[in-house]
Amino acid sequence: MVLYIWRHPKPIAANGFCIGQTDISVDKRKIKRLANKIQRFVRLHQLPKVIWVSPLQRSLKVGEILAAHGFQYHVAPELAEIDFGNWDGQPWAQIPKQEIDDWCDHFADFAHNDGESLQQLFERVENWLNEMAAQNSGQKPVLAVGHAGWINAANMIAAGQETPKIAADWPQAVNYLQCRKLDFQPKKLAVYNSQLFE
Repeated sequence: MVLYIWRHPKPIAANGFCIGQTDISVDKRKIKRLANKIQRFVRLHQLPKVIWVSPLQRSLKVGEILAAHGFQYHVAPELAEIDFGNWDGQPWAQIPKQEIDDWCDHFADFAHNDGESLQQLFERVENWLNEMAAQNSGQKPVLAVGHAGWINAANMIAAGQETPKIAADWPQAVNYLQCRKLDFQPKKLAVYNSQLFE
């Protein structure tokens, strides 16, 4: 299965905050810019006008604009960003250093106050990828608008990599509005191929 997934536009006033499933808003012009970019990409590559989005408005609103231009959009809770629990939406500077140190020391399995561990995120991402692969039988590319942590997890899963055990092994995030192409096969049978598009 081929997945084209764009990272959502940059949210308003997110700098310095721990943002996972906090439903933070995005400038409407930036949402339209990504929707236009996706429309051009779909026309150029003659792809189906079907897109998957997360329920968070920074992804969801892109789907709503595309729907006004003839796309079908599907909301998948599985596409949401990692849940940081009580950290979510808080300024990083107000999160106790010891808690952040604990997270870095137990990177794969740490979950703060009913939040989601990185391992749980990987399981959620892989389950969704497997479900999409089963539904599509590899015939049509899947298009989505997602989140940086989710995209990193999907990229590592497609590459056959394990959940990182230390924070230093976590890759840099894709840029806002950037598209990543993933070739995913269940049980990691296929040759890995990942590409970025501007």
